[in-house]
Amino acid sequence: MAGDPLVAEPASLLMALGALKLRDRIASGALRSVELVEACIARIEAREDTVRAWAFFDSDFVREQARRLDAHRASGKAIGALHGVPVGIKDIVDTRRMPTENGCSLDAGRVPIRDAYIIDRLKQAGAVIMGKTATAELAYRSPPATCNPHNSEHTPGGSSSGSAAAVADCMVPLAVGTQTVGSVIRPASYCGVTGYKPSFGAIPRTGVLTQSPTLDTIGVFAADVTGAALLAQCLFGHDESDPATSPAATPRLVETACSKPPVIPTVAIVRPPGWEDADADLRDAFNELEKALGERAFAVTLPAPFAEARREHERINFAEMARHFHRYWRDGADRLSDATREAIEAGNSVSARDYLAALDRKPVLNAGLGEIFSRCDAIICPAATGPAPHGLDWTGNSTFNGLWTLCGTPAVTVPLMTATNGLPMGVQLIGAPGDDARLLRTAQWLCDWTEQ
Repeated sequence: MAGDPLVAEPASLLMALGALKLRDRIASGALRSVELVEACIARIEAREDTVRAWAFFDSDFVREQARRLDAHRASGKAIGALHGVPVGIKDIVDTRRMPTENGCSLDAGRVPIRDAYIIDRLKQAGAVIMGKTATAELAYRSPPATCNPHNSEHTPGGSSSGSAAAVADCMVPLAVGTQTVGSVIRPASYCGVTGYKPSFGAIPRTGVLTQSPTLDTIGVFAADVTGAALLAQCLFGHDESDPATSPAATPRLVETACSKPPVIPTVAIVRPPGWEDADADLRDAFNELEKALGERAFAVTLPAPFAEARREHERINFAEMARHFHRYWRDGADRLSDATREAIEAGNSVSARDYLAALDRKPVLNAGLGEIFSRCDAIICPAATGPAPHGLDWTGNSTFNGLWTLCGTPAVTVPLMTATNGLPMGVQLIGAPGDDARLLRTAQWLCDWTEQ
């Protein structure tokens, strides 16, 4: 089916408010959770046959949660930061007594006995667990059936395909995804929403499918920067079960993202390794953005070691996939997609020397980035090589994403550009590790500046 434009209806009007305003309206009593949920359910029922964003969805379960949350608020008891707001969950995040099948036939029928850490946090915050969003097989490259809401002949990206598509199609205001290469930033760019990958280790991954523990990062999708900040702030924390996390105060992401920068931000314009893969639309739009920013921006070339970052990232990813997906390969390699099986087999052949050398690359790269960050508030580069590619058999080129995942830097993409075919393209902003709040504030400033 060619060209499936987003259809205006009550859900679209509500989602246009953004998650922060929706949360505030529910808290004030101006909107009930059941009203918001019914609009989301109607949208899903109207569009799911086309978009196919959901791996599991139970409208009765969703309604029951909303009724219970409305009754809790009416009782006068304290409410959480996401009270009554629906959130989609990528289907590699364990949900108690709800299927979590990891997009893999070998896990068909799998129902966890306990919630992942972030599900506990969402429930404590009063969120409505809307259901499980479709994912590429084992969060790698073999895509689910999900389509891009802007045009169903194009990919939504991956591996967090369903999360990006559900937010873009106004099925839900917020969704959780994960990124090991580019699985948050790229689908957000393709679908025209905000995607935010926090600093590595900011959000605990306990109860989430492990693909590559050196790289795996939980991220979020929203219609805007403040919505992404709201969801992420509820998920930040420390869990002893995840050694990537450490005790630290949760940054004030929402407050900072909503605040005015003390001075006009300065950004570094980067055309990263792989720039030759960028299509003409992306090149033209990015050049126009750089020109429009004028004195607010300066161009910079990444140091020489960054040229090898993609290969180093791949070695780590494949070696750790071989370890953590060994049971899938051992027990059912013939039932895995070619892409997943080949990645595991490639990981089996990575030497210990090459793996350890790749791990040593991260501090070297971050030392190079440190000099750049000393002169700017954020780095700006494309979120993808262009708009969503035609076809549903792959999730797109991740060449502009893996570098930042390897470095562990926070990244956010905002939908500021449009290709000649009408599909969205994202602008990616990168911050220094741990400087997430400042990055989100700069991203919000850029959005506001482009609207002037």
